[in-house]
Amino acid sequence: MSLTELAGGSYYAVIFASDLRADGTPGYGEAAEHMLALAAEQPGYLGVDSARGTDGLGITVSYWRTLEDIRAWRMHAEHAATRDRGRADWYDGYTLRVARIEREYDWNRG
Repeated sequence: MSLTELAGGSYYAVIFASDLRADGTPGYGEAAEHMLALAAEQPGYLGVDSARGTDGLGITVSYWRTLEDIRAWRMHAEHAATRDRGRADWYDGYTLRVARIEREYDWNRG
């Protein structure tokens, strides 16, 4: 089932592009995994795609039914605390974008 079908129409993507500090990121991997699991428990969560290069550049795209669902996730206390730790300890910088997805297409060789 596509996310468009799952959402019942259009949905939203939160695109988080981050640059990890080169001098080490103790605890980052565990925190990132925990945030992915916690996000998956939130109302309106539809899924996630994520990749990180060896140069520290990462892109995580999470998908949500509504802007209200995104706002609620942003305000979640544990997410906010982890975001603060990311600014203090893990990231040289990041950019966050929110986009509305109107349609999607898939192709698979199988």
